[in-house]
Amino acid sequence: MNRKVLLIILDGWGLGPKPEADAIRQAHTPVFDALWADFPHATLVTYGEAVGLPEGQMGNSEVGHMNIGAGRVVYQELARINKAIREGELARNPVLQEALALAKEPGRKLHFLGLVSDGGVHSHINHLLALTDIARDAGVPRAYVHAFTDGRDTDPKSGKGFIEQVLDHLGDGPVQLASVVGRYYAMDRDKRWERTRVAYDLLVH
Repeated sequence: MNRKVLLIILDGWGLGPKPEADAIRQAHTPVFDALWADFPHATLVTYGEAVGLPEGQMGNSEVGHMNIGAGRVVYQELARINKAIREGELARNPVLQEALALAKEPGRKLHFLGLVSDGGVHSHINHLLALTDIARDAGVPRAYVHAFTDGRDTDPKSGKGFIEQVLDHLGDGPVQLASVVGRYYAMDRDKRWERTRVAYDLLVH
């Protein structure tokens, strides 16, 4: 007999341990409730090592889709970069080494641009800090960080703390914080030039 299977993914639909604080448990969901009551079911772990992320790291829709689609644990870029930093592979990366060599030439400067938070979706602050250490240890005389604060994958008010963390790490070394702008402007995905221009003008002028 020909049997078909339909995979339906409900993004954001979880099973919280506290019903009083769970919007889904508080909602009226008769179809889902009937499916849950009448058919076999299981739960999935959607964060940490179960989906190829570092232990305790929050998952996201992209990570969930990738692991479900593959039917196995897919190790994410975050974990792979952490490993590369830990084992010294990042510092030996030939493309990075070439950039560092250019940055040491007279009149050259090195710039690091990116999202500064521990959200782990598009970036992680530890990766930036590792890059600044690599630049310092390589003898780069002048390097600058252009930080994009993250109010989407982390608390909207957490940016100040991450910037302070960067400043504390850099100290009085050759790498300095040069600019700060929110991801609302620097990472707009809807092609709104009026937003992107704010970040562009900050970086270019």
